[in-house]
Amino acid sequence: MDQWDNYKRPLDEQDYSSDVDWSADLEPSQEELDDLSVALKKLWALDSNRLLPGEDYQIDCGEGKKVHQSGDKAEGNLFSWLSEETFKRPTFSRFFSLLDNYNPHEGNKENVTPQEKQEQAAFIEEISRTGPIKYLHRYLSVKGVAPENFQDFKRMLTSLWFDLYGRGGTSGSSSAFEHVFVGEIKQRGEQEVSGFHNWIQFYLEEAKGRVDYQGYIFPRRRGQVPDSETQLLTIQFEWNGVLKSVSSTLIGVSPEFEIALYTLCFYLGGEDNHVDLGPYPVNIKCYRLGNRIGSAFPIADS
Repeated sequence: MDQWDNYKRPLDEQDYSSDVDWSADLEPSQEELDDLSVALKKLWALDSNRLLPGEDYQIDCGEGKKVHQSGDKAEGNLFSWLSEETFKRPTFSRFFSLLDNYNPHEGNKENVTPQEKQEQAAFIEEISRTGPIKYLHRYLSVKGVAPENFQDFKRMLTSLWFDLYGRGGTSGSSSAFEHVFVGEIKQRGEQEVSGFHNWIQFYLEEAKGRVDYQGYIFPRRRGQVPDSETQLLTIQFEWNGVLKSVSSTLIGVSPEFEIALYTLCFYLGGEDNHVDLGPYPVNIKCYRLGNRIGSAFPIADS
């Protein structure tokens, strides 16, 4: 928490990680440029910051349920523990610092302070030193989607994820980052949780007692029952007493991986993007709100 306050300082007064060494792995191959699913596989392989189940964290999936079943099928929390070293990893730490900058109620106008803008820029600067974001830049620039200049690319990334737009009838009330990673609570009609697809936010909110994990959703394919090693989970939970009947999340992946994954799908994919991420057949859903990311999340493919 002490370090998070430092992230509000001017960018040139902060300390960042060293850039990853440039290598052939960060240059997209022709096969990757021709097939987005191959590029997304490459992103998974480049996520050197991904946590290892049993070594960096422990989860207990509890019992399964169908989407429309009510009742709590999990006695305890989803996360049993998370290594304290996780909070010291630079991209994770800067990601943590962003999560308390938002009002979760959809339709409430966001007030972004100058210090919070510094946090956003510092986060983008930090992840831009990693393999997944450098690969993303090369891929998008070769495709003519992103500028060749890396500073211009970072500004583009900041705008895509943090610029405010209207949701729930109020302008300036939401952003791609808030919806996808932090989550929102819809106010119209019966309340429901919208977005909230990030495992780090889930861990933190669960640790604070704001999330009640209620069990995993039965997978479509038999023999695919999740366990403590599973890194693609479909779950049900309540957040601040409001139900999220079904939500999919990638457990243990790094912030830079998810930013790169969803950015690639937004610019060069469709609403459905079928790919294998490691051992997991996944459909990366990407919804647009005009020229903005409306939502993005993984769904286990059948």
